[in-house]
Amino acid sequence: MKITPLFIVFCFMVTTGCSDRQEIKDYSNFYAVAELPTPVLNTPDFSFVFGKKDGKTLHLDDCGLIREVEFIALPKTAFTIEKVIKRERITIYKITTEDYPYPTQEGYFIDSRFVKTVDYEPANRLKRLPRKKAIINKLVSAEGSSYIWGGNYKEGIPEMLSFYPPHSSISADLKKQWMLKGVDCSGLLYEATNGSTPRNTSSLITFGEPVTIVGLNANQIIQQVEPLDIIVWEGHVIIVLDKERVIESRLDYNKEQKGNQGGVRIRELKEVLSEILKERIPVNNYEGEVERGKQKFVVRRWYSIKQNK
Repeated sequence: MKITPLFIVFCFMVTTGCSDRQEIKDYSNFYAVAELPTPVLNTPDFSFVFGKKDGKTLHLDDCGLIREVEFIALPKTAFTIEKVIKRERITIYKITTEDYPYPTQEGYFIDSRFVKTVDYEPANRLKRLPRKKAIINKLVSAEGSSYIWGGNYKEGIPEMLSFYPPHSSISADLKKQWMLKGVDCSGLLYEATNGSTPRNTSSLITFGEPVTIVGLNANQIIQQVEPLDIIVWEGHVIIVLDKERVIESRLDYNKEQKGNQGGVRIRELKEVLSEILKERIPVNNYEGEVERGKQKFVVRRWYSIKQNK
């Protein structure tokens, strides 16, 4: 049987459950640049995520998180557009970007209203690393922000309420979540560094240089660390502010204790290290093997004067 482009598009629509209101086109040499902070999702169905069928419900998992959100692309982020998907009045782009170089089966998607399209390959966003003091001040200013999965823009994106308006009044907390107002653990660092650090912990575990911590206790590790070192393992990162304090964003701190709900919090370095050492083994390099069944963590030093020149 001869396979035509139309047949391919039809099969794609059937296998992805697309309605007949959706139009999908392939593009080559088609690009876009973010004009606003731009949510990047792992699904093209933005309307379902932000509104569902009743138009006033977010698509949340059992932990209350919008797992479809991958990250927020900062203004001037460059995208390569692979497909254009039109659903009623909304145009969605399937994209790739050097700012989020992680493997995916489903693909990554953005709403076209956040970007401008160009017919030339744009330069990648300039990653200008702030000075150490400015990064620390930005981190501290995030204290009290909500934990948002995929969030790295603590002020949120008001356009989400106009592009995907709730069909009725919603609570203040739901409005914040609808706007993606908050940060996750690596998003806290990403925003403070103007997107100069990797967005995911899978990259942060090898980012910068290792700090020697193998076999050390909490007091000894404290002597090794410097401001902006990161305590990290796959799934979480904690940022050192000084010899006494760290800052992190977590979904929760202690479910059983009142006042220990999630968000960005400054905590005592020694307390945090003592908690970690109960569950994890300090190693110098994350690739190193540990005893079967044991978890591990590393400390990485990524900030240097040279990086800021």
